[in-house]
Amino acid sequence: MQERGSVIQEEDERGQQPGHNCEVEEWDSDEPIPSKELERRVVGAHGLLCLLSDRVDKGLLDAAGANLKVISTLSVGVDHLALDEIKKRGIRVGYTPDVLTDATAELAVSLLLTTCRRLPEAMEEVKNGGWTSWKPLWMCGYGLTQSTVGIVGLGRIGQAIARRLNPFGVQRFLYTGRQPKPQEAAEFQAEFVPIDQLAAESDFIVVACSLTPATKGLCNRDFFQKMKKTAVFVNISRGDVVNQDDLYQALASGQIAAAGLDVTTPEPLPTNHPLLTLKNCVILPHIGSATYRTRNTMSLLAANNLLAGLRGQPMPSELKL
Repeated sequence: MQERGSVIQEEDERGQQPGHNCEVEEWDSDEPIPSKELERRVVGAHGLLCLLSDRVDKGLLDAAGANLKVISTLSVGVDHLALDEIKKRGIRVGYTPDVLTDATAELAVSLLLTTCRRLPEAMEEVKNGGWTSWKPLWMCGYGLTQSTVGIVGLGRIGQAIARRLNPFGVQRFLYTGRQPKPQEAAEFQAEFVPIDQLAAESDFIVVACSLTPATKGLCNRDFFQKMKKTAVFVNISRGDVVNQDDLYQALASGQIAAAGLDVTTPEPLPTNHPLLTLKNCVILPHIGSATYRTRNTMSLLAANNLLAGLRGQPMPSELKL
């Protein structure tokens, strides 16, 4: 079973009551299935296995019809799913949390280090002849030792990021979110603070929250203006958490030192986007969970979620609606 746009039609040996044999229809490509094609193929399906690039909205649910009982997404984020509509129809949803936590945290730390130590700039200087000799302040960046790190969203991934940054000699961890998490924060002696304080006092800020109406556009002009001019901003959550126009202005004007993004709006980011003209902005193509082990485990979990849902059994990982 491929994970992209797979549609499950179930029937028993007599072609009647669903529950025994599965007929699987696949979109056999690494490129996203066009929305109209997905709408056509999902008609009458009992289950849908999708990716975060597949918009499961009211139109798609209407096209699927009353047979659709299970949706399994190969992602931890579910902002591509119309959850209110899905809940109304009594459709169960499986997702893939936990299995990508370590890989995403590793990528977040890699992106932070790449950005704060200006590695893409340094590599380019080697290639273009800009490396002429050793110079005292040339290619200087910012170090983690004795720094203050602010984490927006101390969930599974936020905690895993802090756990990996701690050995670098971070002096202080701050975090913000919907509510304090004293048990989780105790491991890092992290302080729960208002977001304005986190912005003002952090040397490094890592955004690891989920995308909700409350977090959409959370990192905007006011947020960046409160940050230190030497601060480094990293986003590995969702692109819509950040107002990219405001981020561009903050970077171009020197309001903040640098930014590293693994997520953007839209995805892929157009090659003529202003952020791509900046030396102090490192952008990756949403590869937070991109290790072979993680993606294989996600695929297996997504498939098992779907099959369990079709059988009326508990899913290994079901979203509570």
